Amino acid sequence: MRWVSVATDRGPRACGLVEGQYVDVNAADSEMPSSLRELLARGPDVHRRAWSALRSGPVTYEPAKTRLLPPVPDPRKIICIGLNYRDHAAESGVPVPPEPVLFSKYPTTLIGHLDRIVLPRVSHAVDYEAELVVVIGQGGKHISREKAREHIGGYTIGHDVSARDWQLNKPAKQWMAGKTFDTFAPTGPELVTPDEVPDPHNLGIRLRLNGQTMQDSSTSQLIFGVEELIAYLSQIVTLEPGDLIFTGTPPGVGMARKPPVWLKPGDVVEVEIDRLGILRNSVIAENEAG
Repeated sequence: MRWVSVATDRGPRACGLVEGQYVDVNAADSEMPSSLRELLARGPDVHRRAWSALRSGPVTYEPAKTRLLPPVPDPRKIICIGLNYRDHAAESGVPVPPEPVLFSKYPTTLIGHLDRIVLPRVSHAVDYEAELVVVIGQGGKHISREKAREHIGGYTIGHDVSARDWQLNKPAKQWMAGKTFDTFAPTGPELVTPDEVPDPHNLGIRLRLNGQTMQDSSTSQLIFGVEELIAYLSQIVTLEPGDLIFTGTPPGVGMARKPPVWLKPGDVVEVEIDRLGILRNSVIAENEAG
């Protein structure tokens, strides 16, 4: 199953992708929520019922004429993992961390497929990072690794945009500041359910900048896999339906290149992950933003 959230004059609407059309879940079955986060909270049995109703859904949106929002536009938490690819740790010249390195983003960072990344006027070193994003379905606390897969609602593509001058050059370093400027978390285009991704640790992951491949790796390089991350994080916080976990980025980031490659106005960035699709965003300067 593939789910999206679309922008309408009634606000965000959860839809399923059926035969090339986005079908409104609530319009197909009035007992279903219009929010994808709320749909995730109701569990797999309700998801299957909602999907069955989509075949006769009366409200559809043509993808070419529809603006996609982030699949989950309103997550309670956006949790990110740093230095979680073995090849990226080697590129960065740092040892493999013994435990996950954590930081977070705020919901104001979220944008959807084809939305524009805004380069802050106060940063001059904005970098790109392709990431697999795990979306929590069933919430919980102290989730075991063995039960972790039961708590996954799906997967999507993420782009962890990073202002390196704020992240690394401020006093004591400021990962949160460097990572959470507005528009710095594109996600999408779709949420793909786990039945379509049997092995999240065997997916090709690539990032192209203006058509040139900059990152090309596999989630097999993850240091901490999705089950371990869910178990680790749920010791700290209660994971809730719709929470996003950015799982880290592979090598090839701009700051590791000689000379460094920073995002600039007019750039187009594509993040592609096997089975999940392509997330595409253009880049503008802050003074160009409407």
